Amino acid sequence: MKKDILRKDRKKEHIDHYLKSGYINYTLFDDVFVEHNALPELNLSEIDTRIKFLGNNVNYPIMINAITGGTEFSREINRDLSKIAKEYNIPMAVGSQTIALRDKESHESFKIVREIMGQEEVVIANLNAHASIEDVKFSLDLLEADGIQLHLNPAQELVMKEGDRDFKGILNNIQDIVSSIEKPVIVKEVGFGISKNIAQSLYDAGVKYIDVSGVGGTNFIEIEDRRNDQIDFSDIYSWGIPTALSLIQCRGISEELVLIASGGIRTSLDILKSIILGADMVGISGQILKELMEGGYERANRYMKDLTYKLKALMLLTGSKNIEELKRVPYKVKGDLRDLLEDKI
Repeated sequence: MKKDILRKDRKKEHIDHYLKSGYINYTLFDDVFVEHNALPELNLSEIDTRIKFLGNNVNYPIMINAITGGTEFSREINRDLSKIAKEYNIPMAVGSQTIALRDKESHESFKIVREIMGQEEVVIANLNAHASIEDVKFSLDLLEADGIQLHLNPAQELVMKEGDRDFKGILNNIQDIVSSIEKPVIVKEVGFGISKNIAQSLYDAGVKYIDVSGVGGTNFIEIEDRRNDQIDFSDIYSWGIPTALSLIQCRGISEELVLIASGGIRTSLDILKSIILGADMVGISGQILKELMEGGYERANRYMKDLTYKLKALMLLTGSKNIEELKRVPYKVKGDLRDLLEDKI
């Protein structure tokens, strides 16, 4: 019971510290150049952003990524975000359901997502990658979820005072989960990126969905450092793989691998470049949470409305009528991203 209370407090602290965080990391999307098409020969009404994801039709290649759950405060956040996800017919993933495994009072903060979104929209469960098969099945059932994220967060855990210190056997555990459940399994970092070698190991273990969640967005080293009064971790805030670099490297593994780009996705241009670099889906979390917390539901909804309009506008300006055409748009890299990619792809 004490651990559950601490976990609830921690979730609230994570959001508070995120809103106060100030260290800036870079996704390196600025190092991606996409050429303007002055003669697109398209009408805006022709632009089709629809895709198929986890077996369902969705209206945009955008998902509201894992944020929170487990408290009444989290319930209100999930209620508003799920209303937005339903309105725009985009997927939504809940935050870690670890607390729900032991605390029935927390269930409503997660279940409200499915209740609001209904049975047609995509809802994604979430647990740590060391979870048992039984816990994965429970988490899926709790939400009637279409799939589950298994998150990898060793950097966060090592900075967290009460965090895990043992990370052995996780790849084998992921392989067991993938082979034991019928629903799709998405392996997701929490903001420090997935390298090509790790993505290859995951793919070899049967994982077909990877969320690269690179550097540039929510920085859990900084967030946990703000909660840790024993060691100063500020000198390693820059740790991790920038989202653009992680995405390009992972895309080189297999065209069958479904890639989700997240980590510092804030603008429609970030989304456009993510898809051009090889993403099948793009996850946003920190920015929409900030809009919601600072301006309420209406501001968060307006953010999504503007985001989707500008994505269509940018697709037109590349001459791309749909997402498949957008994926074929050529690009060039420069600066730090080019240097990091040399002999690495």
